[in-house]
Amino acid sequence: MGKGIYVQELPGIGKRYDVDLGSNTQRISIVVRRDGTRDLYVFAAGADDPVAVIDMSEEQARKVGALLAGTYFTE
Repeated sequence: MGKGIYVQELPGIGKRYDVDLGSNTQRISIVVRRDGTRDLYVFAAGADDPVAVIDMSEEQARKVGALLAGTYFTE
């Protein structure tokens, strides 16, 4: 995929995307399930277990994605 994004197939589940945020202290993983739901995992520096897990529907993930991509604006 793109630079700093690593993809792993999760048989029967979907795909996991590990995102390198350019720092040893920042790491996230996103699991995109076959049913469209997403799980966002946030990791602390050097931790193997996530400090936060957020489950999102496909619609919720699209809203967050639009905000992060800067394609959704209100004034």
